[in-house]
Amino acid sequence: MIKPDPSLVLPESLGRLHFVGIGGSGMSGIARMFRARGYAVTGSDRSDSATIATLRELGIPVSIGHDAAHVGDADTLVVTGALWEDNPEYQEALRRGLPVLHRSQALAWLVRGERLVAVAGAHGKSTSTGMLVTALRALDLDPSFVNGAVIQGAATSAAWGEGDLFVVEADESDGSFLLYDVAVALITNIDTDHLDHYGDEEALEGAFETFAAGARELLVLSADDSATRRLGERLEHRPVSTAARVPVLTFGESADADVRLVQISETGPIRYRVAVEGAEYSGELAIPGRHNALNAAGVVAVLVGLGIDAGDAVRALDGFAGTQRRFEAHGLADGVRLYDDYAHHPTEVAAALQTARSVVGEGRVIAIHQPHLYSRTQAMAGEFAEVYEHGADHTVVLDVYGAREDPIPGVTGALVAERFADASLVDYRPDWQAAADRVAEIARPGDIVMTLSCGDVYRILPQVRAALEARSPGAAAP
Repeated sequence: MIKPDPSLVLPESLGRLHFVGIGGSGMSGIARMFRARGYAVTGSDRSDSATIATLRELGIPVSIGHDAAHVGDADTLVVTGALWEDNPEYQEALRRGLPVLHRSQALAWLVRGERLVAVAGAHGKSTSTGMLVTALRALDLDPSFVNGAVIQGAATSAAWGEGDLFVVEADESDGSFLLYDVAVALITNIDTDHLDHYGDEEALEGAFETFAAGARELLVLSADDSATRRLGERLEHRPVSTAARVPVLTFGESADADVRLVQISETGPIRYRVAVEGAEYSGELAIPGRHNALNAAGVVAVLVGLGIDAGDAVRALDGFAGTQRRFEAHGLADGVRLYDDYAHHPTEVAAALQTARSVVGEGRVIAIHQPHLYSRTQAMAGEFAEVYEHGADHTVVLDVYGAREDPIPGVTGALVAERFADASLVDYRPDWQAAADRVAEIARPGDIVMTLSCGDVYRILPQVRAALEARSPGAAAP
C-alpha cells in the first residue's frame, strides 16, 4: 500500500500526468478534472470497465494491465492507495526520479486557492457530498466537486462548476484529509476503523480534531455521535490563536442540535422534518434509509451556515436520488430484487440492512457479504456476524477482498460465518458460482438480495441473476 507522504512538497508544475489505477471512482474523477483543465492525462488499470470507456471518450488513453512502458513521457505519476510498491509503473517512476503523488495529493494540488467544502466521517461521506452538490446545483450555485461515487443526478463523480465553492469527499482512512486547506468542514461521524493506519482510537480522533480545527469559515458536526461531541468539546477548550474561532453548527436528533430532526418516516423513500431556529421544514428524498435523513440534516446545516435560508436548503434536497453503490438497484430476476451497497463496516452494514428492511415489505433480506481487508475482518468478525444475523434473514459470506493488504494467515470469510450463533442463517461460499447457486436456492419472489462490500462484490450480481433465472418454477426454498 502506498500512503501519501505529508512531508512531500508539491511541485509547482505537474506537466503530463499518468494515473495508475485510473478506473477507480475517485481516481477517474480526479483524472477527468485535470483533463478538463487542459492537462495531458494517461492512465492504466488492471481491467477494463465502463468507467475506462468513458475516460477514453474524453480523450484519455488508458492501458489495461501494468507495465513500465505505460508511463510513457509522463512528468508526474499519480497513484491510488491500493497500489502495491512492486507495481512496475510505480517502480519506473522511481527509477526516472519522477514526482509520485498519492491521488489525494493530486487533488490537493488541483484545489489550491479554491473555497473548499470538505466532507469527512466514517460513514455517509459520499452520500452527504452528493447531497451537498445536488442542493448547491438546485440553488444555482454551480459548485465544482470531486466525490468518491457517481452522483445519480449529476451522472458523474467530478466536474468543474462556475461557482466559488469546491466540494470534496475527504478520506480519513490514510490521513489524507489533512492535506486540504478547508474553508468549510462537515464531519458526519467518527467510528472505530482504519486502526491499521492510526494505531489506536486516540490517534484517529486526534486526526479528526486537526481536520476540524483547520476549517476557516464553518464547522458542522453531528450532535448524535459521541466522538464528534467529544471533538466539539475539545475544540472549545483549545487556546484561541491569532484567528477567531469559526462558527460551529450541529445536526441530528439530539435535543440540542442546531438543525434537529424531529420526524423521519420509517418505510420507503425518506420523508423528514427538521427544526431550525424554532421553525420546522419538511423534505423528501427519492431514496430510503433513515440514515439518509441524518445525512440530509448535516447538509442542511452546511447550507444554513453558508447563509442559505433553511426552507430553501431543505427544498433543494427534495428528490435527491442517491449515489452509485449506495443501496443501488440492479433490477429484478425471477421476482427477486437485486441491490448493491458499499457498506464495509458493521455500522454501515446495519444501516444498509435496515434500509433494505424498510422497503422489502413481506419479503426477506438475503445478504452477500464480501469481507473487506484482512485486518478489519480479523478485528471485527464477531461484530459483522452479529449485525448480519440480526439484520438479514440469511447471509452468504464470500472470501476476503484484501485490497491494499497482504493476506493474514488464517483470516478468511469463514471467520465471520463461524461467529454466527445460529449456523443455519449463514453459508460460507468462497467460490462465487457456488455462492450464486446457494442464493438461488434460498431466494423467493418478493425477497431482496443485496451485495455488501467496498470491494468488487457487485460483480457477482450477473451470476446471481443467471442462477435465479435458470432455476425451474417452484425451485426456490420455501
